[in-house]
Amino acid sequence: MITGGQSVVSAPPAFSADGRLLLVCSGRTVSVFSTATAMLVSELEGHEGDVTAVVVVPPPAGATATPAAKLASNCWTAGLDGVLIYWDFVAAEAVRKVQVGLPVHSMVIPNICRTSKGAEVSTPFAFISVEDTSKPVNEAKALRGQLRIYDLTKGRKVGYLLAETSKPEKIVASSSGEFLGITNKRKLHIWRIPTKDFKHDKIRKIKLRHTKNLTTLAFHPSKGIVAAGDVTGRILIWRGFGNAKFSESSAKSKVDEGRDGVRGNDDADTCTTWHWHSSRVRFLKFSSDGAYLFSGGLEGVIVVWQLDTGKRRYKPRLGSPLLFFVDSPDSSISCVSCTNNQVYLLKMPNMEVMRSIAGIKLPTASPSLGGSDRVVYGFDYTNNLVAIPTEDYCIQFYNLFENTEVSELQVCERNFQPVDDITMYISLVSLSIDGSLMCTVDVKLPEEELGGLVTLKFWNGSSARNYFLSTVIYEPHSDAGVSAVVFRPGRNMAVSSSFGGNFKVWVQSFSSQSSNERNYAGWRCQSVGSYKKKPMTAAAFSADGSVLAIAAESVITLWDPDNNALVGVIAETLSPITNLSFVGTSVYLMSLCQSSKPEVTVWNVSNLAMQWAYSIYAEAACCSPDGNEFAVLTLLSCPDGGTSTEQNGAILLFNAESPNTVASWSVKKARGGNISFVKGDVSSKDKETMLLVYVNGSHEYVIFDPLKREELVVSRNIDKKIQAEELAPVGYASIYGELPKLESKKEVSDVPFIPSDRPWETIFSGSSHVLPPLTKLCSAFLSSLLEKRPVANE
Repeated sequence: MITGGQSVVSAPPAFSADGRLLLVCSGRTVSVFSTATAMLVSELEGHEGDVTAVVVVPPPAGATATPAAKLASNCWTAGLDGVLIYWDFVAAEAVRKVQVGLPVHSMVIPNICRTSKGAEVSTPFAFISVEDTSKPVNEAKALRGQLRIYDLTKGRKVGYLLAETSKPEKIVASSSGEFLGITNKRKLHIWRIPTKDFKHDKIRKIKLRHTKNLTTLAFHPSKGIVAAGDVTGRILIWRGFGNAKFSESSAKSKVDEGRDGVRGNDDADTCTTWHWHSSRVRFLKFSSDGAYLFSGGLEGVIVVWQLDTGKRRYKPRLGSPLLFFVDSPDSSISCVSCTNNQVYLLKMPNMEVMRSIAGIKLPTASPSLGGSDRVVYGFDYTNNLVAIPTEDYCIQFYNLFENTEVSELQVCERNFQPVDDITMYISLVSLSIDGSLMCTVDVKLPEEELGGLVTLKFWNGSSARNYFLSTVIYEPHSDAGVSAVVFRPGRNMAVSSSFGGNFKVWVQSFSSQSSNERNYAGWRCQSVGSYKKKPMTAAAFSADGSVLAIAAESVITLWDPDNNALVGVIAETLSPITNLSFVGTSVYLMSLCQSSKPEVTVWNVSNLAMQWAYSIYAEAACCSPDGNEFAVLTLLSCPDGGTSTEQNGAILLFNAESPNTVASWSVKKARGGNISFVKGDVSSKDKETMLLVYVNGSHEYVIFDPLKREELVVSRNIDKKIQAEELAPVGYASIYGELPKLESKKEVSDVPFIPSDRPWETIFSGSSHVLPPLTKLCSAFLSSLLEKRPVANE
């Protein structure tokens, strides 16, 4: 079984102590990437639930600049399985586990010392935000969020609950570890942690209030300044917070002097408000010297504020709303996480994008076309790729077996602004069975019922999975929407059907002129067909391309694609058909109805009769290109307290000849999901193995053998392509570069040596004048007696 498609922006990433590695939470694993190449180095696998936090163990106080601190390679991770795991992330080995028992949503580990035998010893304490699952979900006043302290050395809970909230909140710690904070509705909760001689009963707390709900916060690295952002886009800067309660003396703050902007009796000197963002602030982060404040949100722009003057500059055009901003220990590199499942590595201080770590694009909200919520992405059966439309009018080609992005294609030449309303979207993507041809349909929405446009585009592909635009057709079916586009197997022919009541057959014609040794081909309409002016809702070619099936609402019509002649009509269904597909090379045709009267029907094309039918609602269906099997994704009940996107489902595998299921699997997040057969990498008796891929509503996917030949499916974690970590230059080479390699002018012939099972018998054989020095003989002799074992590259 192969899994992939996990989000790489579900939690803030973390840099290693030397800044050469980036640890990213991706589903139930932590992926370790090289910041020099943005390639995967290793994966940390051990959690049974999604990983929500990764914290690189900070070096002991005073040892930050030492070489040993930069070589530290340990981290703690937390997950929804209620387990904290201590890792050596260079060796990708779990060292120990601490059981919490409740889902952990956030975790910080300040640098805390305890006095032991007269000496200060660094002791790890984890401050975690957990979810109390024993309390009801639907009760408005239920406090399901808790802040707890865990002694990671002893593996047990310490003291009392720091706070209880309606939901688990994200914990933010200052760089020194002295302050912790969370946002709780319109309040900011701040704790002062005794970093020396830690005792939980010495923790002190204050609250800072605001008029709007707060979303994020950040602490100044050296001064008593805290910044917070709210849902309206405002940023508040509290200076001198906690001077009364956190100070060692018992003096109280003056309520009536120098407290501009501070509400009531809040413990702060002043409060300043900045405003640039148009909606909620997603992140705040102070620079390492404390001179600047970084902020980001829905606009996809990093705003750099000068703390003393309030002046700002920008890093625009990141293309997607921002989520997290993390800087490395040496502040030469930073990273920003975006909602399009992409992490950008930025070179500081000019914030130039060096590289990016791209996951599979997440689902986007786009209007439905023709009253049907359809999955618009397509599968490349031959090359095991999925083509996913993105919100910035691109198509991402994603390799399902390697879990990596292959390329990205710009479909519409149009600027994308995340804050703008949806005015254009890609409604359909269709690929030929060998992936050499692609067709897209993009729709421009009308403004005040004027100016709508449907565009059909044909693309030619290369062996490198790069597509170039071949033909653009505006309004291919007048003002009607396109319901389906299918390619004819083995021929340069495509058919598009429309809700306007007709379908068109398109053929490719090659030009006689050539440019750069490439014959450019255009597409033209060869013929047009219709059936009683009914909306054409689905289309499919048979395996050999000799028969074209078109669904005229609830009637299936069969056509000769070469002559555009009607050759047969199959009886009506109970409701309009939304999906048609021939079952492999057999005589069976599968149809899908997704209206108020859902139905899955198998038809026998040879006698134009129904074979069997089931009255079930199917979200998607696919047919095997070679065999008689087809799979159906059905929807089941929605979990308690869950949304429609979390609706569970089941995958049913059928043989077209029989209504009995061959196999079934229960799946999660079936709403908005899709299934498809893909070609396997393993051969058995010169026949390619057929695998089934399920992509859920969050674009997480799993690939498995539907016939349960588990030995034929190799885990991606065993076969994945991992980039070996490049060793950074040290010493002289890090300053002046590598020295040139000088070749010796005097050639010295090597002593001939023939390996044998008994090397000691040949080491000392030969004339005395050709024997090497005794020092070389001894080392060769001793090494021949030792057993050599392979050592993993560090």
